[in-house]
Amino acid sequence: MNDLITKARAIPTPAPQTTITINPITLPAPDRGRPLELRVTAPMSGDHLPIILLSHGHGPSLYIPSKDGYGPLVDFYAAHGFVVIQPTHANSKVAGLGPDAPGYPFFWQSRLDDMTLILDSLAAIEEAAPMLAGRLDHDRIAAIGHSLGGQTVGMLLGAGLTDTADPAITRVRHPEPRIKAGVLLAAPGLGGDSLSDHARKNYTTLNPDFSTLTTRTLVVAGDADDNPHLTPRGADWHVDPYRHAPGAEALLTLFGGKHGLGGIAGYDAKETDDEDPDRLAVTQRLTLAWLRTALDIDARSWPEAMAALQGHAAEVGKVEQKQT
Repeated sequence: MNDLITKARAIPTPAPQTTITINPITLPAPDRGRPLELRVTAPMSGDHLPIILLSHGHGPSLYIPSKDGYGPLVDFYAAHGFVVIQPTHANSKVAGLGPDAPGYPFFWQSRLDDMTLILDSLAAIEEAAPMLAGRLDHDRIAAIGHSLGGQTVGMLLGAGLTDTADPAITRVRHPEPRIKAGVLLAAPGLGGDSLSDHARKNYTTLNPDFSTLTTRTLVVAGDADDNPHLTPRGADWHVDPYRHAPGAEALLTLFGGKHGLGGIAGYDAKETDDEDPDRLAVTQRLTLAWLRTALDIDARSWPEAMAALQGHAAEVGKVEQKQT
């Protein structure tokens, strides 16, 4: 029960379950510079549990951009039937790599390698957490990324990347076939002229190619997510993945939503620039419903959630879908 939620309460979800967190789990990563640390949060009971890989952003906080952030999302997904695996990427302030490491500051290649390592190590993760052994559904895997994590997940879903500082780095990342669906939360948009002068000079890997992103994807954007440090285009920049990616089937727009999308990064956290319980609940419930339908868990979840949003919380957000 959350007494802070009003309008979004009508959006249906399965009954919540008690959850358990295993933290940390450490995976050897000899080529990475240090081992990869994970947090795993899962339902206490149940089998054939679908998996979410959650990629954190590059925000200003000390701990949120790590395995220890995004509690409002992690707790919600786990309570509603998913196993959530969170890596600490190399750009993390608390346990990442320094400015002398290759790939600084965004470590885009290392971030992709982290996610591939997790997929390759699911059996080792179950061995490290015996209460999960035999309970994970290796055929139902989704990936969710916020902000810079959205770029990471976008590439796992098929997007390409060009580093303008080194034109030789033009990388089309073929879709990771083990990931069946994705959610991009306030992800970066197009590069080039869509970037600010500062971003073009300093963040040369913010140049995605969405034309090859073909895996089923939901894009979530706030219509007040304006960051002139990165782009002169305002909040519209974060809609680019929906416009240009063939696999991006739906767009959830949150009215008044800034980069925190209602508070996904943490409870009462400084990175939560637009904390709003209903906006957060819409983000939680609509993304959950999308995943349950996209992963063939419940075909009714997504259409029922859309109908409830329109009927009971239309002032919080709206969904657009491409014609198929």
